[in-house]
Amino acid sequence: MLILLIAAVVTGTIVGGLGRLVLPGRQNIGWPATILAGTVAAQVGGGIAYLFHFDDKLLLVLLVEVVLAAICVSVVAKAQAGKGGA
Repeated sequence: MLILLIAAVVTGTIVGGLGRLVLPGRQNIGWPATILAGTVAAQVGGGIAYLFHFDDKLLLVLLVEVVLAAICVSVVAKAQAGKGGA
């Protein structure tokens, strides 16, 4: 169980970091939010890959996960910008 949690955090860190890299400009969110967004994106992306039967194609799965992570990071960045702007 602990190994799965560590693997999820490591995967979330990588996917979240890649998601931030593909977005233009600067995202004013911290690393914990990036890791959480990447972890969620990796889990959802893996589920989508399994659902549509392309879970054996690792590069395609990674692409889906990074796109989802970029969306998650963008949503979190916009939500945090909206909180601080008022």
